[in-house]
Amino acid sequence: MSGIRMCTRVGKYELGKTLGEGTFAKVKFARNVETDETVAIKVLDKDKVLRHKMVEQIKNEISTMKMIKHPNVVKLYEVMASKTKIYIVLEFVNGGELFDMIANHGRLKEDEARRYFQQLINAVDYCHHRGVYHRDLKPENLLLDSFGFLKVSDFGLSAFSQQKREDGLLHTACGTPNYVAPEVLNDKGYDGTAADIWSCGVILFVLMAGYLPFDESNIMALYKKILKADFTCPSWFSSGSKKLIKRILDPNPLTRITVPDILENEWFRKGFKPPNFENGAEVNLDDVDAVFNDLEEHLVTEKKERPESMNAFELIARSQGFNLGNLFEKQEGFVKRETQFTSQHPPNEILSKIEAAAKPLGFNVRKQNYKMRLQGDKSGKRGQLSVATEVFEVAPTLHLVELRKTGGDTLEFHKFYKSFASGLKDIVWTSETSL
Repeated sequence: MSGIRMCTRVGKYELGKTLGEGTFAKVKFARNVETDETVAIKVLDKDKVLRHKMVEQIKNEISTMKMIKHPNVVKLYEVMASKTKIYIVLEFVNGGELFDMIANHGRLKEDEARRYFQQLINAVDYCHHRGVYHRDLKPENLLLDSFGFLKVSDFGLSAFSQQKREDGLLHTACGTPNYVAPEVLNDKGYDGTAADIWSCGVILFVLMAGYLPFDESNIMALYKKILKADFTCPSWFSSGSKKLIKRILDPNPLTRITVPDILENEWFRKGFKPPNFENGAEVNLDDVDAVFNDLEEHLVTEKKERPESMNAFELIARSQGFNLGNLFEKQEGFVKRETQFTSQHPPNEILSKIEAAAKPLGFNVRKQNYKMRLQGDKSGKRGQLSVATEVFEVAPTLHLVELRKTGGDTLEFHKFYKSFASGLKDIVWTSETSL
């Protein structure tokens, strides 16, 4: 393995590590080399977009997203394309996921949960008024900025595979099953507005309870509970919150509470602050047209560049938020969608140890070079959970190991990680023994 990771430059952006990945896209951390500003770049494969006849839909979604300027929605700055890829440049939100707070500190107090829920509804209401539906609201899409404000990511961008039919309804069942509305599972067509509201209700329940309202190890049992809205509010919920959640988690989308009614709800309105809007300059959509018109002069090139060589200690010192100590012990099991640790053991030994720790937890392991994918047992609760791992050589005797959740529920990932991490302790490099 090479001791230096190759860096890719796209236009004025230097691409860094992968922050997340899905069926149609990867999200990369990036830096604007002209301004030094950090951004997130969603990278789509042009061939997949064409193969699934998604060009017009994505063009419309991106054009709409460029015009959305809301304090609780991640901003879309610009769009670029190379001959093979589309690059969507987004605001980088650095405060982590809202659900990490629950995983680490337990459920939120009612006032705090209400404040985040108000911000979520503000974002949903604003976007729905502009004809944009999320259709896949889940923990990974609720981020916090450095001031603790909620930012919904992927609004209008997560549901690329959705298509409206002649009846004006959406027909592709998608999303994390625990957060998906009953009508989406029924596959008889659904309204994006009502489906988004249901997901917001599940999110509010989780914020205040610390666990999911619908959670079964068997997928069919889970579907049955969702279709009947078979759930129970815990005793500590106030009567006002219980009434609102029951009106949101109504299995009939026609009688389910609407956003205007939520905005008038007595429990919701407590301490409510309307958002401040940016009424800025006109939005330029030339870059969107250029990307989809495939004009040669507008295409950017991908250039592989070698960053300056640095020793292991410089690399670790420059890793944002990186802890030299044993991540699993020092941070009390804290792990988000990704984490990393260093090891002085050989790569093959590291991979064997990861495999040995994952298999007893019901995970299948696929290996390719120094990458591994851990896939949960489809018959169990972890059927939706998958984890990607990669080993990088920093120096001849020091390796960096990255682990990233690529599918499944965030809360489920946290549970899995506590067991998984204990099996890796003897290969993780700790500062006490190494410095």
